[in-house]
Amino acid sequence: MQICKNRVVIITGAGGGLGRAYALAFAAEGAKVLVNDINREAALAVVDAIESQGGRAVANSNDITRYDDAALIVRQAIETFGGLDVVVNNAGICRDRMFTSLSESDWDAVMAVHLKGHFCISSHAARYWREQVKAGQTVSARIINTSSGAGLQGSIGQSNYAAAKAGIAALTLVQAAELGRYGITVNALAPAARTGMTEGVFADVMKKPEEGFDYFAPENVAPLVVWLGSQDSASVNGQMFEVEGGKLSIADGWRRGPELDRKGRWAVGEVGGAVAQLLNRAVPAAKVYGS
Repeated sequence: MQICKNRVVIITGAGGGLGRAYALAFAAEGAKVLVNDINREAALAVVDAIESQGGRAVANSNDITRYDDAALIVRQAIETFGGLDVVVNNAGICRDRMFTSLSESDWDAVMAVHLKGHFCISSHAARYWREQVKAGQTVSARIINTSSGAGLQGSIGQSNYAAAKAGIAALTLVQAAELGRYGITVNALAPAARTGMTEGVFADVMKKPEEGFDYFAPENVAPLVVWLGSQDSASVNGQMFEVEGGKLSIADGWRRGPELDRKGRWAVGEVGGAVAQLLNRAVPAAKVYGS
């Protein structure tokens, strides 16, 4: 039994790496896949791979950072396959610099592809699903966002990337809270895998072994994403998953920790002692990557 039989899935940045692995895995489970990638030749190659295995797919190279272009992506999926069930926001870039060397263009490019790209596609998809509900149809839709360990705990030399990925984590929480009423669940993952974005920084650590389990293969992440895109995941909403090799975990979000209540306004001279008490009681945060 194919878990995503006839479900229509949009995957951004699907011309290689994680996105390609997701596209092939969804197709193997019966989904109809729109393969979006700014590199059209890469998208077409993934479509060819899916069709050679008997699956259904179509290529798209519209720009996810442009709101009108994102509308065309959603429209193509609906017009080609008759509907839309899943959006996998996967596309990403890196412009790594230490903060004092980071340019405005480095910042804007990363925010556009990651954070704005997540907004653009999801906005059009969510509006489509809302209209279906208003028309009396039953919706079982999924948005799957991509954060990162850098977004969950920070990463030296990646302030732009970490900020965008942290924004995606917060976006996921709000989307999940708002969209559930329409039959839309929203979850996110922070994957650790070998991709075009990691090969320059982690090439030695993540290189493919000559034999045995390929710990950082993108294909290790795909089963979770496919399951989240299926109707079986309907009860899971607003969660952040971390995937690495054979490890699967759920990340804890920000929550209120130790507290002191003075029952009135704090004096400036009292704040330092209070903060020291709170820090002594608090669970230490995970270290920033690279620190």
